[in-house]
Amino acid sequence: MSPNFARIVFALTLVFFGAFFLWPILQILKGGFIDADGRLTFAYLWSLLGDPIYLGGLANSFLLALTTTSFALLIALPLAFVTDRFLFPLKGFLGSLILVPMILPPFVGAIGIKQILGQYGALNALLIKVGICDPGWTFDWLGANQFLGIAIVTAFSLYPIIYLNAVAALANVDPAMEEAAENLGCTGLRKFFKITLPLIKSGLFAGGTIVFIWSFTDLGVPLIFDYARVTSVQIFYGLKDIGGNPFPYALVAVMLFSSVAFYAIGKGLFGRDAYAMMAKATSSGGPKEVTGLRAWFCTALFAGVTFVAILPHLGVVMVAFSNDWYASVLPKNFNLDNFRIALGHDLTVPAIANSLKYASISTIIDLVLGIILAYVIVRSKIRGRQILDFLAMMPLAVPGLVLAFGYLAMSQDGKFFSFINPVADPTILLIIAYSIRRLPYVVRSAAAGFQQTSETLEEAAQNLGCPPLKAVFKITLPLIIANLIAGGLLAFSFAMLEVSDSLILAQKQVYYPITKAIYELFQLLGDGKFIASALGVWAMAFLGITIAGMTILLGKKLGAIFRV
Repeated sequence: MSPNFARIVFALTLVFFGAFFLWPILQILKGGFIDADGRLTFAYLWSLLGDPIYLGGLANSFLLALTTTSFALLIALPLAFVTDRFLFPLKGFLGSLILVPMILPPFVGAIGIKQILGQYGALNALLIKVGICDPGWTFDWLGANQFLGIAIVTAFSLYPIIYLNAVAALANVDPAMEEAAENLGCTGLRKFFKITLPLIKSGLFAGGTIVFIWSFTDLGVPLIFDYARVTSVQIFYGLKDIGGNPFPYALVAVMLFSSVAFYAIGKGLFGRDAYAMMAKATSSGGPKEVTGLRAWFCTALFAGVTFVAILPHLGVVMVAFSNDWYASVLPKNFNLDNFRIALGHDLTVPAIANSLKYASISTIIDLVLGIILAYVIVRSKIRGRQILDFLAMMPLAVPGLVLAFGYLAMSQDGKFFSFINPVADPTILLIIAYSIRRLPYVVRSAAAGFQQTSETLEEAAQNLGCPPLKAVFKITLPLIIANLIAGGLLAFSFAMLEVSDSLILAQKQVYYPITKAIYELFQLLGDGKFIASALGVWAMAFLGITIAGMTILLGKKLGAIFRV
């Protein structure tokens, strides 16, 4: 690779990330810590931390993230261990369903779970019908503890991220290490906690970090549950005062510092140690055949978790197929009217077109940037290429809510970027936001492909007179096309269903993407939630096909994309 080309890429990347990643963050810090006279002040911060409402919101957000991550870990780790070590009936089929919870944003799934577990939901109707409860029983399973309901819904939606990383980490464990422990009398759970868990903890940290930050800053699920005692919702409700009130800035800054601090602490505690494997395993690993009750227990474990995880999705589907589901086990009338309306409603049709436009353009940007960045990171010897890798992955560690607020802050009237103010037209900022947030997926996919493709193939082509750039296009890119398709599909599908950026930046109906349209429909009385669910099912079908394709293309390597 030409050193000049690598330097140009390095410089342009710094400019791009400086303008649309670092600058929004600096605007947040400026709004929260610089007073009207341009002097540094911590008065806003102390006032905020002295307010029991804001302080309680931060505490609830932290506890919610901790609870969600713990639940997700407890769900994912046993499943990963079972699938890595044992062969059991229906393993292939159930393993293919493990990613189903990710085919719908958690806040859309919350619509379905509320219909099932609400006061007049399906569960209460079932309990009354079988005679367990008296007629008129209206216990609100979610309202009784909204905090726990949010944590459970989010955990069952995000646990596949930890599962993917855990499976990949377990696959890299040398069986000889565990056998050596057994020979010394360390067996069972003691062997797992003393040997296996330390070997895979960096992989668990990689997935757990994303789940923690995601749930710490999640906006959609608390909004659907009408739970305002968390920082993300407090920030959302404070957007109307962004022009002259410093407290939303200070609150976002605290959320940013908290996310980075939690990541740094976790990295120091769990992500630092690396245990080297033996150069060559002295025994054959792989899953072992189990029979009888043990085999069916493994099957039941997978099937049970999968059923609970897709329960919100089933709820959304049934709501979408009905127009009357009140105090009954199943909807009373099944029809396709909502799906027809969802594709013809004056709110949903422009939203679908907008999402397709935003996601397509942002994915093209991600593919171009991702391939170039990955090539420089893997192939070049330029100084500072690790900085490029760090910058490319930082959007996974910085909450989308923080970046969206930063984009609003930097585009206010009188600011340098006021010409892209989303109040007038959010198209440019939404495309940039989607690109920044999903770029890590493409960079990781492309980097994995470049690492697995020998550089000697390009050198051989160049020795035969092929220019370096042409060698990349003719030789390397066709060899890593599966990685690029997988990364591009992931970036596109998650951009189509992005929540935080969409809810905050899209402020006019004509520019609503799909997720903002679903949220607005859910707020409407009458048929709103039914049409919103139908739109969610269309989105679910789309993302399901996408994830199925990525699973076929990447297999177990899919977990490497979800790493900070």
